[in-house]
Formats: sequence, structure tokens, C-alpha cells
Amino acid sequence: MKDSDGNTLVVVESPAKAKTIKKYLGPNFEVKASVGHVKDLPQTAQKAKGESNGRIKWSGPVLGVDVDSGFTPHYEIIPGKEKVISELRSLARKSSRVLLATDPDREGEAIAWHLSEELGKPAGSVFRVRFNELTERTIREAVAHPSKLDVNRYNAQQTRRILDRIVGYQISPLLWDKVQYGLSAGRVQSVALRLIVDRRLDIETYVPSEYWNVSSSLVKNGSAPFEAKLVEINGAKSEIQDVGKASEITQYANSQTFKVSQVKRKERARRALPPFITSTLQQEASRKLRMSPNRTMRIAQQLYEGIELGKEGSIGLITYMRTDAPRIAPEAMAAARDFLNKNFGPEYVPQEPNFYKSKKGAQDAHEAIRPTSLDFPPERVATFLDKQQRDLYSLIWNRFLASQAAPAIFFMTTANIEAGVLLFRVTGSIMKFDGFTRIYAISLEEDGGVQTDDKENTSMVLPDLNEGDVLELDRLVPRQRFTQPPPAFNEASLIKELEERGIGRPSTYAEIVTTIQKRKYVEIVDKKFEPTVLGRIIASLLVDSFPDLVSPQFTAEMESSLDLIEEGAETMAQILEQFYAPFNSAFVEAKKNMKNIKREGVPTKENCPECGNRLLIRAGRYGLFLGCPAYPDCTYTKKLISVTATDTAAVPTDKVCSCGAPMVIRQGRSGQFLACSRYPECKGASPVSTGAQCPKCGEGTLVHKRTKKGRVFYGCDKYPSCDFSMWNKPVPMKCPNPGCDSTVMEEKVSKKEGRYLHCPKCDSKTVLGE
Repeated sequence: MKDSDGNTLVVVESPAKAKTIKKYLGPNFEVKASVGHVKDLPQTAQKAKGESNGRIKWSGPVLGVDVDSGFTPHYEIIPGKEKVISELRSLARKSSRVLLATDPDREGEAIAWHLSEELGKPAGSVFRVRFNELTERTIREAVAHPSKLDVNRYNAQQTRRILDRIVGYQISPLLWDKVQYGLSAGRVQSVALRLIVDRRLDIETYVPSEYWNVSSSLVKNGSAPFEAKLVEINGAKSEIQDVGKASEITQYANSQTFKVSQVKRKERARRALPPFITSTLQQEASRKLRMSPNRTMRIAQQLYEGIELGKEGSIGLITYMRTDAPRIAPEAMAAARDFLNKNFGPEYVPQEPNFYKSKKGAQDAHEAIRPTSLDFPPERVATFLDKQQRDLYSLIWNRFLASQAAPAIFFMTTANIEAGVLLFRVTGSIMKFDGFTRIYAISLEEDGGVQTDDKENTSMVLPDLNEGDVLELDRLVPRQRFTQPPPAFNEASLIKELEERGIGRPSTYAEIVTTIQKRKYVEIVDKKFEPTVLGRIIASLLVDSFPDLVSPQFTAEMESSLDLIEEGAETMAQILEQFYAPFNSAFVEAKKNMKNIKREGVPTKENCPECGNRLLIRAGRYGLFLGCPAYPDCTYTKKLISVTATDTAAVPTDKVCSCGAPMVIRQGRSGQFLACSRYPECKGASPVSTGAQCPKCGEGTLVHKRTKKGRVFYGCDKYPSCDFSMWNKPVPMKCPNPGCDSTVMEEKVSKKEGRYLHCPKCDSKTVLGE
């Protein structure tokens, strides 16, 4: 490819991307990398000093933004980038034109703009090129048709950067004064933290309600048993609140004839899921590959920028990975349909291509994440990729192909079965055609969990049922259930929540999730986010002093404002002024009235072992600790043992340690246990009672124990005078069998029954769930 006006300098962000692009351009093109951003606001933080006209007064170079002159930013070359800038300037002087080929998003536009300012070339010789994929066709076409830099997109990025700087540089020092030196608060990250803390509080305060389901295991003419669920009683929805009602219904059903009253048969198509966008890629990689969002994006960046494929050289394997649009280029759609026809058969190609709509508010700037070419299937490039690259590329490949495949077809049968005034219902399905599921298997979670009108298991195979059939009752299965609190967020579900609320954008999801973990505001415990004590304190302070700033709705509206700036419908100065006036007012108020954790502390439920006062969580030079509110009269302090516990992992009890101090419940590696409140001075500890009375001696209670090899069992706390023990977890519950007087049930699990309660005395069962 020739440049008639002389040499051309092409600047990208990374050396890997430069290598991939260079192979497609001729000798008259020099391709170099800026290695990320080259300019930014100053990095040195400093506290605000005084006020001027109601605004906090800053020394301009430190904040880097002149709030009194239209929020003018003052950028500096990032330390260490002077050599890169010098080299690029030298190459630019020798080139007739410069093509800025940084990523096609706001951050890429900002890098391009800063490069244009520093390279010293006339505006007429500096152009912008954007690649959605690093293929020869796309690169040559973009280079042949360069465009101008997008000032509106750059201003959208500047606005976000200035907003983040104002929030971070004003609230962070405030937290240093009120809580602990070195803390920080981000504009969007603080909202994510609030969502996690609010969800955890919802879980902790949730009061479950008991309810029961009753199912009948039925047989037709010696067939395999199938289960039908009770759905109506006397024509009204079945609502069973306690074991007494469940037993009454069970006894009634046992005396009835089970007869099929209605059978409906129909085909149902299940359509393929759309190709990946950034958020869904991060969610699926988290669920299926156990990859963090940050790692997912790092590996996706490698696949986008180029992988060395032996004689093929460096090849960009996927399209741009920061996108919120599921649309696919027509040529990619045609290629997928052709691939399906040749490799799977014409029955896997739908009559019309599958199209997918973007969600409301999507920027729709780039197409979905997909392979750049179907000439590079995962098995062909596997030897050139490491395991994580292979796994992620295979996930993207399969999802893309499946998105253009025919639907899966299920033959579904729903039968209503009457037993007196009771109506039972069963739905079964048989896969008639696997369709897209041959390529990409999905779970109920991925598909939204809505497959049929009946939420019970529909995968069972039913016998040939017809109206009027009389069925044999195998057994009745009462299941005790409890309403559940909302689930704690994990990385995938948090990203989904942020996306649905319009908080953040494809380029920021991974950063948000990573930042709140780095700041020690949350931890991942059993793959779920748990707010730390520090995280709870910060969230509470911000909600009290800056309710708008940490409001999900306000943050989503601000994201929409950034979109309007990019579209040219709003200006940077307008949005910043609208934000700053109320924010500055709240900040001035917070300086005076925000709770000072260093002085006031946060109350806990744990008592001081020396004077009896409730201990406080305090902040010191080395972090949070427990201290007595009677200081300096009482100088008792204690290390904060758990950083994720609600009440410092110590729940008061009426038990007394052998040293005379009250005992508290703590959480250990093997579960809860009783510990002395004077720990570490006293290391007294004992098992926590299950609340179940010993069925042998009738005097002791069953407690959690471990064998010498570490296996959990439950034994009487009167040991050695009573040697009763059991392997399964005891549950303090009266046996639902009217003829049994046992007050203890044991929890068991089997493949057939799922979780169920077993009476050790009469051998009866109460199924808890599948």
C-alpha cells in the first residue's frame, strides 16, 4: 500500500497492536505505540484549603482543574512518558502525515487528542482512524478513509475525568480526616459499594417465611414414577404455610383417586442468545471460566490486538471488546451462516438471519464481540494460545456461531391431574431438535430462568398421558420451603446490576469491580462480595453526607449526560456546573457535620470485658480496632479480628467462660464457635449448640464437633457421661409423623430426594428441596 505524499506515521496504544497493523501496511508506513495515555491531570493530591465565594479553594496545579474558569483542565505529560513523546515527535517531523489509530472509544479519543497536541504537526496533517477489528480489510479501508478527531467524544471523556477528579480529590481527604489516612472515594465505585452494602443489609435483616409444597409421585401402567406438583385447592392457588396443613392435605390426598383431567401438547422454540457485548462476556467468563472481569478484559485485549500464529504472523482474533451493541456486520453474519451450513448441516441455519436489539441507552458505537475470521477456529489456533486465551476465545467463538444458529425445539406436555378437590400439574419436555444448543449449552441463569409457565423441572420424560387416565399413587412428598432473601452479589451479578441500572459503561465495569476490592472495601468470600467493616463505614458516611453522589439513579443520569456530550447535545461546562454547585454545597456541609469515626467510633454489640461498656470500632494509625468508649478512664483495646463481619464477628451470648467473662459467637474456618470475649488474653472456646436435644439422655444438647482427622460430626455436650453422636446435621424439629414423638430430625442429601429431613426414630422423610 503506497502513500503518494511520503511516509505516514501511525500511532496506536500498544506494541502488540502496532505489530499486527504493521504487517498489513507497506514500507511507507511507520507504526509506533504510545503505550497508553501520554497526558493526564497532575497526580499529586492535596487537601482543600479555605473557601472562596462559597467554593472550596484549591491550588490549581494540584487539582488540575480551574473550577472558576469554566472547569478548564490542566494536563501534564505523565512521568516516564517524555521519552515516548520525544521519539514520536521525531518520527512525526519526518512524516508527511500522522494517523492516530488508538482504540475507538472515549479513552482512545483522549489519547489521540493529547498526541495531536504534543506531536507538533499542523492540524491538516493529523488524522484519526478507527478499527473495530484488526483485519487486513478493515485496516486498509480505515487508512484509506481517515477522519477528523472527534471533539465531542473527547469532551465526554474529559468531563468524566474531571468529575472523577473533583470527587476523588475532595472526598478522599475528607475521609482522611474523619476515618483513616489513605482512604479514597470514587464517583462510580462508591455507588457500586453502596449496592453491595445495601444488598448485604437486606440479607441480614431478611425474615424468612415458611411454606410447604406437596408433590405426588405417580405411575401409569408400571411406568417410571413422575412427579406432579399441587397447584390448586378447591380452585384457589395452593398456599400451605405450616406442617399441620401439609399433613392434612397429604392424608386427604392419600384417600383420593388421581385422574388426568387435561393434557396440552405443543412445540416450543428456544431462541439462541445474542453474541457477546462487554458486560455479558464478563458475566459468562466469570460463571463458566471463573475469570475476574479485569482478567477477562486483559485477555480479550490480547486477542483483539493480535496473537502470533506462526507463519500467519500476528493476527487479531476478535473484534473490539468494549461494546454495548449485539449487532453483527452483514459479512460476518453471512460467514457464520455459511460455516453452519458446511459444518453442521442446513437444518442448523435459520431461514432468516438472527438479529438482536440493543438495550435502551446503549451507545451502539461498535458491533458485538465476535471472531474476526472463521478461518481460525479454536482448534486451529490452540497451540498458539495459553489456556486462558484458549478458553476465552472458544467461549466467544461458540457464542457467536450459536447466535446465528436455528432455535432448539422442544416437544412439551402439560397435564392437569385431579385428586378430589386437589389439582396437581406436571410439565415434561423432550428435545426434538438441539439447534444452537449443540454449539453453546445454556443454563437457566443465562436464559433468565424462564422456559415455561411452570417453574418446576420440565426436563422429565412423561409416559403417554391422556384425559381420563387413572394413575397409581406411588407416594406423596411434602417439601418444607422458606422464602429466600435476595442473593449476595458476585462479580457477574454486580456487573449485570450496574448495566441494568445504567451505571458505568463497557470500558469501566472491570475497573469498578477491581477498584472496590483493591481499596479493601469489599472482599470475595465463597465467590460472593462481602463488604468489610471499613466498606460499611464508608458507605454509611457517604450516604449520609452525599446522598445524590451515591444514588444509583443520579449516577445513571450522569452517564446519560456524558452520552449527550458525545452526541453534541450538551456541553462539558454545562454538565460540570450542574454537578458542581450542589456537590460543593454538600461538601462544605460534610466538612462540618460528617461523623468523625476517629473520635466517635461505631457502636458494636460486644461489651468491654473490663468495664462493661459497649465497645466501639475506632480508626487509628494502623487501621480499625475495637476500643472502649470510656477512654481514657478505661484503656481496653482489641484487634478487629474479622474485616467482613457485621458486628466484628462477635455475637453476645448468655454463656460464661471458665474465666468468668461472657462468651461470644465467632466465625472460624470450621464454622461458628463460642469464644471468650477476652481473647487473646483468654483463649477459652467451645462448640456452638445446634439447639437440638440429645435423643439418648434427654438432658444434653447436640453440638458441632470434629474427629481427629477433621471430619464433622455432632455429639452430646454431656460426653463422656453420654456418648450419643451422629454424622448428619441435627435439626431441632418435631417429627411430622403424628405417631412419632421424636424432637430431633437429621438433615440428609441424596441424588434422588435432594435435601431432606430424616427421623432417626421412625425413619420418616420430609423433603426440603431438589
